[in-house]
Amino acid sequence: MTPSAGRPRSCRWAILWRVTADLHRGDALPATSPAPPAGQAPRPRRSRLRRWSRRVALGSAVVLMAVTAASFAYNGFTAGRAAPPTGLRYVQAADVRTRYQTWGAAGSPVVLVHGAFESVDTWSRLAPLLARNHRVYALDLSGDGYSERRGPYTVDHFTRQLLGFLDAMRLGGPGERPLLVGHSSGAAVVAEAALRAPGRTGGVMLLDGDALDTGAGPPRAFRYVLIDPYRTSLLRLGLGIDAVIRGLYDAQCGPACPPLDAVGLDQWRRPLQVPGAEGALWSMLAEGVPGLPAGRVARLAGLDLPKSVVFGAQDDVFTRQTPYQTARRIGAPPPTLIPDARHLTMVSSPEVVAAAVDKLMDAHAISMPGDGNEAPGVSG
Repeated sequence: MTPSAGRPRSCRWAILWRVTADLHRGDALPATSPAPPAGQAPRPRRSRLRRWSRRVALGSAVVLMAVTAASFAYNGFTAGRAAPPTGLRYVQAADVRTRYQTWGAAGSPVVLVHGAFESVDTWSRLAPLLARNHRVYALDLSGDGYSERRGPYTVDHFTRQLLGFLDAMRLGGPGERPLLVGHSSGAAVVAEAALRAPGRTGGVMLLDGDALDTGAGPPRAFRYVLIDPYRTSLLRLGLGIDAVIRGLYDAQCGPACPPLDAVGLDQWRRPLQVPGAEGALWSMLAEGVPGLPAGRVARLAGLDLPKSVVFGAQDDVFTRQTPYQTARRIGAPPPTLIPDARHLTMVSSPEVVAAAVDKLMDAHAISMPGDGNEAPGVSG
């Protein structure tokens, strides 16, 4: 008699069923594995999935709790904020206590308006060149640089701040109508200011910007996914790494720009570390890049003002056709394209930009007798 002959038939069938099921799964058990009791169904695979799902969920929760705790701890440890540099000049412009700087004592006025995440310091290479023939003014728009952080961070609010700045500097009257130069998203601000107050404006230059509201900015999901405390930790970590700042600068500025030294790093980093900067940054990201509808920008063509468009030929923020489309839209001559320059032409090519400003002012005779008077200064 064979070894299995004395076993009950139900037991033999149970063993056969178990081996067949395991072979079907490609997971045969050792011959010594005990058979399930007769008539008992095998444990379904779904229970395994539920068990693994619970383990994954529990592990994820533990990791999330650990990361959150570490993020809160890091944010608390780095809570000390940087102070603005000493010796800055301020003026009240509309409802914003505004940091500003001036260069030059004679000539027609030029007002420089920066773009997103920039400041007065962004003009540090261009402004001294312009000051040879002009009185030059630059301000920090609210949300950037060292001006008071006061929302909303929109074209309307920025424009009111700019026009308030002209009032504070006593610009806009006869012989004191400034050329407004707007870089990147600052192009929308100077365009709107010219449309609101054409009689106070001496001309408009759109520099590396088309003034349009293109919906640019982080994806809408950004505000729901990257939230505190994680976004604050990531921002502070990134700002603390020189290579991150240099990488962003090099990508936007290109090989023609001077490398960032310690002073340059501080000029880009510190404005994002002063009190109120982080909250303003999240609000600005939620608002998106400031801009105007195309129809509104096109109304510049109807203004009897000198206009100019200047772009870096290698600016990859916009398409190759954008400079030409922008010039046609606002009724300006063909654009000036700066070879080998990217999005920060006032840093990479200040001499070329200064020449374009001089050409615009000379061609349209913006300079008036009496403009050589010393510019009034306001500080506080």
